[in-house]
Amino acid sequence: MTARRVLLYVQHLLGIGHLKRSATLADAMTCAGLEVTFVTGGFKVPGLVFNARHIVQLPPAGAADLSFKEILDASGNPVDAQWRQQRADLLLDAWRVADPHVLLIELFPFGRRQMRFELIPLLDAASAATRRPVIVCSVRDILGGGQKDPARQEQMLELFERYFDQLLVHGDPSWIPFDKTFRHAARLGTKLHYTGYVVDRQPLALSGVLAGKDEVIVSVGGGAVGLQLLQTALRARALCVLSKHRWRLLAGAQINDADLQRLTTLAHRLGGSGILVERNRPDFVQLLANCRLSVSQGGYNTVMETLQAHAPAVIVPFAGGSEAEQTLRARLLAQRGWIDVVEESVLNPHSLADAINRAARRSRPTGHVVRLDGAASSAAMVAGWAKALPC
Repeated sequence: MTARRVLLYVQHLLGIGHLKRSATLADAMTCAGLEVTFVTGGFKVPGLVFNARHIVQLPPAGAADLSFKEILDASGNPVDAQWRQQRADLLLDAWRVADPHVLLIELFPFGRRQMRFELIPLLDAASAATRRPVIVCSVRDILGGGQKDPARQEQMLELFERYFDQLLVHGDPSWIPFDKTFRHAARLGTKLHYTGYVVDRQPLALSGVLAGKDEVIVSVGGGAVGLQLLQTALRARALCVLSKHRWRLLAGAQINDADLQRLTTLAHRLGGSGILVERNRPDFVQLLANCRLSVSQGGYNTVMETLQAHAPAVIVPFAGGSEAEQTLRARLLAQRGWIDVVEESVLNPHSLADAINRAARRSRPTGHVVRLDGAASSAAMVAGWAKALPC
């Protein structure tokens, strides 16, 4: 039987969380026997592998700053009408070639308003197709900046009802229901499906190798906004009960080489061979599983990987611009006693060391406290919708 086809669209603008989660979904859908066309519109991320039949890289774009209001092209210039038209045309070309049974769009209309110039034409074309695909939105547990704006939320609902058939919320309603940040969740009715959290499959440890054993792992995800946490962690180490353990600092690809070198120099001065500074590693989940403690920001992927690994953790949620997503998630975790939190506004070596000392005294968590099967359950739902359509 011919494989059912899915076109998955994702646009990351600052960090890489959206891209990484979508890559995990693409992997799960491919494993479920679906033929996936993965369309990405952000800058390439070294080391991130996409397990999909077809990869389409649109002319890349990113956010100019934390406001996300201005989009820059690959040369660092604001995008213009010609660039937008080219992107829209290329996206429609990818759609026609893929001829998907399911069109899966990450975040929009609950975010990525900046990309309406290409997504509305795509949705119009899909809606008018002779064999209309199932049109699905894929969204994380907590919405971002528009959650406090009633008019914005009305627009989200209107666009969803106009175009979309299904909504995959990659979360667990027993912890964070979607109406926590989307006031019209009840109006979505049977279109809303909670999948559980999407987490990379945990890799098998190499025989005899325990990467990260008893280390303190300090990570900042993609790294676009994490330099302050890495620097503060270096200065907090001497104040911690875990100062005799080896500390491993992981810098994202978006931390430039000059900043990485300064970080390495500071690490050598403060801790010598007791501190390692390196770029992100593909075995990050394995490091978490073996570590003594994790210190990180509060992005979706890192938090879920930490829970999957049962790692004691301190989270410093990113709160720049209008971002409140990480802070809300971290506070809800802390209320249940799963982690310790240091708010970014009070981050300094002493506040971070105090939180690390508290976390170090807790026993390692056991058992899964939330659903972490989101990749497999999402793939199963998408496969079911695709198979309900004629070839």
